[in-house]
Amino acid sequence: MNKNDIKNEVVERFLTYVKIDTRSDEHGSAKPTTQNQWDLLNLLVQELTDLGIEDTQINDDGFIISRIPSTMRAGKTPPAIGFMAHVDTSPDMPGNDVKPQIINDYDGKDIKLNDEFTLSVKENPHLLDYIGKTIITTDGTTLLGADDKAGVAEIMTMANYYMNHPEIEHGEIEIVFTADEETGHGMDGFPLERLNSRCCYTIDGGRLGEIEYECFNAYKVDITFTGVMIHPGAARGRMINAMTMATRYLSMLPQSESPETTDGREGYYYPNEINGDAESCRLQINLRDFDSAGMQRRIAVLKSIGETVSASFGGGSVEQEVTKQYINMSEYVQKDPLVMEKLIAVIDELEIEPVMKPIRGGTDGARLSEMGIPAPNIFGGGFNFHSRFEWVAVDGMVAAVTVIERLVNSWSRA
Repeated sequence: MNKNDIKNEVVERFLTYVKIDTRSDEHGSAKPTTQNQWDLLNLLVQELTDLGIEDTQINDDGFIISRIPSTMRAGKTPPAIGFMAHVDTSPDMPGNDVKPQIINDYDGKDIKLNDEFTLSVKENPHLLDYIGKTIITTDGTTLLGADDKAGVAEIMTMANYYMNHPEIEHGEIEIVFTADEETGHGMDGFPLERLNSRCCYTIDGGRLGEIEYECFNAYKVDITFTGVMIHPGAARGRMINAMTMATRYLSMLPQSESPETTDGREGYYYPNEINGDAESCRLQINLRDFDSAGMQRRIAVLKSIGETVSASFGGGSVEQEVTKQYINMSEYVQKDPLVMEKLIAVIDELEIEPVMKPIRGGTDGARLSEMGIPAPNIFGGGFNFHSRFEWVAVDGMVAAVTVIERLVNSWSRA
């Protein structure tokens, strides 16, 4: 694959995709949760069909599965492998009217995004790895969408390459695009029976060289505080304020185990939403831990806090609902060692410095791994996801496409 051709195509595709607002909605009841996700999903179906991939399907839940048939000679049947990315972007930041800024021959200095925000080298030292190279930033008013439209663009570039080079022998390649990954529900209702792949690499990582096969166990806890509402003028000894109950509960969380005070393999409690009034208040807390025993400890801690708050406010109640979101995929990926062995061998072959680390988050690959198809994660070239300071290194995107192509070649020899 010619690097200049890859660069031109992957950048063009990326710039097209990021301008489509595909923010998901954690509280949406539809699937996908936002109508705008259909705009990109339908575009991708059209592009895949235009490439000549006849076996391209999208279902009512927004799952795209597209299958490039094997070109192997008779008698050779390597396993099918897949590549997966998600079309939605985080609702944490505005995602409409994205104005990507292309910076060619980056000079190593701070980048002024707009009059208010600057992408500083001090806070983003990896910028210095790309002096003289091309990077793409936001204009400071929205996120960029490299999570995960970089992955989408990289997979589409790979698909175009193979469809235009039928003389290259390869096994069956499956392409999977999902919606609502950012809500934790991206794989709800996934049609597993339609997938033939032995493994399915997600292209949903960050900086060049990152390869990940371990992620958080993730649960959410929805807590409802019910108080007693009385006119405040006659409230003495009678009112039980649900919001006061909620703030008491929050004050009892271990402050040293929050997202802002942890890193590496440390888990956390993350209160990410609160709403309500004096009579009823609802709080949502995300729990993250790499160890299943650690997760059970966190769930037990919240149960104990709830019981304490309930006892402290006689007449009020605290109800907690625990929901599993995704699990650590490592035990499932390790059941098929060849999946990671081939990925690491490709990284070494390309002389890319591997960055092996657990994901302090999750991907649809974690859910797919739990379903029985190992799905480790590969870098896409982006930084500062879910942020107005998001940026992507074009060299990282080109390298991701090359890794995908080498993986196809490696599995075709299996």
